[in-house]
Formats: sequence, C-alpha cells, structure tokens
Amino acid sequence: MSTASVPLPNWINYGLIPLLNLIVAFLISGLVVWFIGASPLDALSSLLDGALGSGEGIGFTLYYATSFIFTGLSVAVAIHAGLFNIGSEGQAYVGGLGCALVALTLDHYVPWYVTMPFAVIGAAIFGALWAFIPAWLQAKRGSHVVITTIMFNFIASAMMNFLLVHILIVPGKMAPETRTFLEGGQLPKLDWLMDLFGSTIGAAPLNVSFLIALVMCFLVWVLVWRTKLGYEMRTLGLSPTAAVYAGIPYARTVIIAMLISGGLAGMMSLNPVMGASGRLQIEFVLGAGFVGIAVSLMGRNHPLGIIPAALLFGILYRGGDTLPFDIPQITRDMIVVIQGLVILFAGALEYMFRPALVRIYQQFART
Repeated sequence: MSTASVPLPNWINYGLIPLLNLIVAFLISGLVVWFIGASPLDALSSLLDGALGSGEGIGFTLYYATSFIFTGLSVAVAIHAGLFNIGSEGQAYVGGLGCALVALTLDHYVPWYVTMPFAVIGAAIFGALWAFIPAWLQAKRGSHVVITTIMFNFIASAMMNFLLVHILIVPGKMAPETRTFLEGGQLPKLDWLMDLFGSTIGAAPLNVSFLIALVMCFLVWVLVWRTKLGYEMRTLGLSPTAAVYAGIPYARTVIIAMLISGGLAGMMSLNPVMGASGRLQIEFVLGAGFVGIAVSLMGRNHPLGIIPAALLFGILYRGGDTLPFDIPQITRDMIVVIQGLVILFAGALEYMFRPALVRIYQQFART
C-alpha cells in the first residue's frame, strides 16, 4: 500500500508533518545565510522582531496574512473538488476591477459600511467570472484547469494593464491607476485591534478586510464539511468515477467549485485596493495568488490550517522587508530565496517525511 493512502492521526497530518517541513526549510535557509557570512540566529531574531516586535510590525504581518488567507481558501476549495486552481493571481487581479468599480460608483454617496458589502459582491463576481471559462473548458471539453488558469493569469494582467493605462487612468496623470477613493470607498483601519493590546498600528494598512477573511474561513468550513454541495465536491475530489456513478453531476460541480474558488480569490483585492491604497493600481496582487498555493498545501486545505500558514507567510513577508536594513549582507533577493525554500518544503515536498513517519507510526501501533 502506498504511504500516501495510509491513514495517520490528525496531530501527525496537520501538526507534525508541516512542522518538520518548516524546520527543514529554516535550517536550509540558515545554511544559506551562514554561507554569505551572516549569523542565522541574528537573521531569525531580526526577522521575528521586524514582523512581531511592534504594533506596526504585527499590523503589517496581519495585512499580508489577510491576502494569503483569501488566496489560500481559493486554492483549497478547488483542491477539495479535485481541481488545481493556479489562476488565483489573475482572478484576484480581475476581482480588483469589480471592487474598484463599486467604490468609484458609491464613494460619493454612501459611507464605507454601505459600500463594503457591494464591493465584496463585486470583487467575488468578477473573480468568479474570470474562473468560469477555465471551469467550463475543464468540465465540458476536458482542457486541464492547470493549463487554462495559468494562461488566464497572463490574459488578466494584459487586460488590466490596458484598462488602467487607457481607460481608468486619471486624465493628466502619468501613473496608471484610478483616482483615490473618497472615504465612502475606503475600508477603515483596525486601530482598535492594536489598542486592545496597548499598542499602535502605526503606518500598517491592516483594515477591515482581515475580519472579512476570518468570516470567509468559517463560511468555507461550513460549505465544505456541512453542506450537500461540499460533500459532492469532496467526493468528486476523491474519486471522479465514483462520484459520477453515485449521481453527482460532474460538470455542474466542477463549475460551481471553480466559481467559488475564483470568487474567494477576487475578494483578496479588498485588502490592497480598498484597504491599503484606496485606489486600483498596476500589479497590486504582488504574487499573493501563488503564495496561496503554498498556504493551502501547508494548511492541509483546511481553514484552521490556512490561518496559521497565512500568518507564517505574513511574518516572512514583513520580516523580509526589514531584515536587509538590520543585516546588509542579506539582500532582497536572499529574502526571496528564503521564502522560496519555505514554499518548496511546505508545498512541493510536503510529503517528504510521510513514508518514514508512516513506518514509525505503524511500528508503535503494533506494540
């Protein structure tokens, strides 16, 4: 029997294996840091201090984590249906268009808490629509969703560049971006959250979308594990043949799962567009869609795992911003290498330790 199919306790699957992957990633990252002449312990201390050592640092960490929660949930929903959505990057980009159009339309007339639900819906609809064609091609024509979603990332980038440069740009300005939203189109910061702990958020753009992301985690849990649709998605993900034999409509389930996945990715745009910058800009996603793949895999495609995984990558991103200032030998390129190692071990090599752990667990189970 393959080790991948041997059942293991949840504390091994969701706790020990991700922890081992993370430890190995940091050990190898430490060797890289040592090789360039810096102290790995000093680098780790600086990284953690930059990410968690102040209210502002925590605010930035949670800001980054918010985007990764949305994209991680997007990838997870698709995986439960047996689909590998690599198009969260493009879906989030197009979702920003829906979000921005709502803000540009309503910010003159209503306060932010009226604009917000319409912006959530707009971002989700635009993200879902961008996922629809790859979903339809997979369901009806057998075109692999991995290939089509990758292609649609590039199409989304080209389309958004055209819109921002030629249509949505403010007349007379050089920067390809929309006008800045009025107060009615901007999400307020979560200053009060840091105030509860006697700290200040400073310049960190942590905003209400963080709370929306947590709500989405709960709703995804309800969808996947407490609804008929979620059961059909999980069945399809485990065995498409058995699902079809049981009467589960393949095409409908695939399309709905991808629409939900794209909608979640589109909602990521709330964080940078309405929360941080208050306008739609070029390439605001900044790779969050691809990081969401590692977040989902490291979190075992479960909302309770995605939240700490997103926080980890939030720490890496925020700490990576401050680390080169404390240790000049560690350049921004080195930070990308460290982040890549974590993604490698948390994603591509997530089952590296599983065969050994299965053998050890089976030996202890027999005794």
